[in-house]
Order: sequence, then C-alpha cells, then structure tokens
Amino acid sequence: MSVVVRKANKEDMPEVLELIKELAVYEKQPNAVQIDVDTLACEGFGNQPLFTCFVSLLEGQIVGMALCYFRFSTWKGRTVHLEDLIVKESKRGQGVGMALYKKVMEHAASFNVKRVEWVVLGWNTPAIKFYEKTGATILKDWYLAQFDQEGLSHFITPSC
Repeated sequence: MSVVVRKANKEDMPEVLELIKELAVYEKQPNAVQIDVDTLACEGFGNQPLFTCFVSLLEGQIVGMALCYFRFSTWKGRTVHLEDLIVKESKRGQGVGMALYKKVMEHAASFNVKRVEWVVLGWNTPAIKFYEKTGATILKDWYLAQFDQEGLSHFITPSC
C-alpha cells in the first residue's frame, strides 16, 4: 500500500474533524474540541485562508491529516507552525505520519521559511522519538502559555 498525501479540500473537512477529535481523545482531552466542519471550511477555504491542511490516503480513504499555518517571528521572519498531525490509530506504523510530516516540511521549504515549529506533549514519547529521529530539536526549557476564551475575557474585563 502506498500513501498518497494531497492538499485537503473543503469536502474533506468532516473527516479532518473526526481526526481532530481522535487526537483530542489521544491527548486525554476528549471534550476539548469546540470547532465544527463549517468553521474549518470557512477558515481554511475562504478568501483569506488561515491554514493549510494536508490529508493522507490509503486505498482512497483519509487516514491522517496535518494542519499548519504561517506565523511571524521577530527573530527569524516568516515561519510555519504545525498545529496538528494525526494518523488513525489503526494506520500508524505504515509511513502515513512520515509522509504527512515530509509534506508539511516541503510546503514550508517552498515558501523559504526560516523555521518550522510545533508543540508536543511531554508524555507523548512516541511523537518525541519520531521528531528526534528526523533531526528536530525538542526545546525543553520553554513553557507554553495561553488564555482560553474565558481567561481572556476575565483578563480584559476583571471583576471587582
């Protein structure tokens, strides 16, 4: 079986959403996904797409996806952020993840970006080993900081 990787289209978004949900379960956050197919379609395929998505197929079926987007670094300039890369659990170990990963890196290189970056959970040893095997640097001295929507609201409008 050969893996085919192609740029996703709007019609792929239901399967992409299912993969996102599978990733959330894997990352022990099964109820965290709030996005829907319409949002993915609108934000990824509108007049100013916010992301690029690639899907991988085995025997004509979508079995994985990678979603990335451009960022800007004040130190480097244009970069690409790999938001998610997920392969259906039953299809792991068949080269699907590597094919997607390589496609994202080729996409980034085609735009001459200065860096590609992503976040990996500290307990996700298989992913860390995968990335290290490819030569990626795992930065262990940086912390991810974020506000969720509620936290942002409380920060902007603090209660007395």
